[in-house]
Amino acid sequence: MLNKSRRNFILTTVLVVLGLFVLLPECNAKKTGQSNNSLRGKKILFIFGGWEGHEPKQSVNVFVPWLEEEGAEVIVSDNLDSYLDEPLMSSVDLIIQIWTMGTITNEQQKGLLNAIKNGAGLAGWHGGIGDSFRNNTEYQFMVGGQWVAHPGGVIDYSVQITDKADPVTKGLNDFNMHSEQYYMHVDPNVKVLATTQFSGEHASWIDDCVMPVVWKKYYGKGRVFYSSLGHVMSDFEGYEVLEIMKRGIHWAAESKYAPKEKWVSPVYK
Repeated sequence: MLNKSRRNFILTTVLVVLGLFVLLPECNAKKTGQSNNSLRGKKILFIFGGWEGHEPKQSVNVFVPWLEEEGAEVIVSDNLDSYLDEPLMSSVDLIIQIWTMGTITNEQQKGLLNAIKNGAGLAGWHGGIGDSFRNNTEYQFMVGGQWVAHPGGVIDYSVQITDKADPVTKGLNDFNMHSEQYYMHVDPNVKVLATTQFSGEHASWIDDCVMPVVWKKYYGKGRVFYSSLGHVMSDFEGYEVLEIMKRGIHWAAESKYAPKEKWVSPVYK
């Protein structure tokens, strides 16, 4: 009987220790906000507005339920004055913005840029961050690119996955789009994950031009993720379009917690 009791005691002790190994990382993650590339416990500001053609209001219905299902605390705002709220901006882990064109005050821009410089992530798509605030060059410096044209309007084109090792695009195949093909002025220091190639059908002088579509970068301590896909919400019905955005959001949300990635390699070096 004594030997059996000792065996039971040892077995119970082993199980308790194993349980602690499982639970402690989760507890520490909750304390720090870091959660192994999870959105659980992350605080996200989802801000929308600007030109209605890019369906900013509809984007709330597409992305906010998913963010909440992932365990994030989501603050939804349709007012750029949210960027003036210093306690809010210092507490958020990620800002998702869809605000095409429009204007931003110097104070609002300062609040946004300071949050990213200090470590908050930024994620967005198409004109939502890639064609916002056309008069604000420091904002464009942060994003890493600016829309300038979409020759032909809504057309058929293809997207090529150029970085097959990055977690955002790993395992994804090239795919086709029927949407706006963005021609952009792009920072050469971004890490390009996917590209598209223009024909000369709608602008002969850009025939065969290869243009970045998806990239990641840093601004100060903050991670910035951008995809030029997503002219309208129905574009996200494409598996790759939505998957890239979701993975990019996950990556940007780890800005305050994950080590800085060392991959900057200027193309003109």
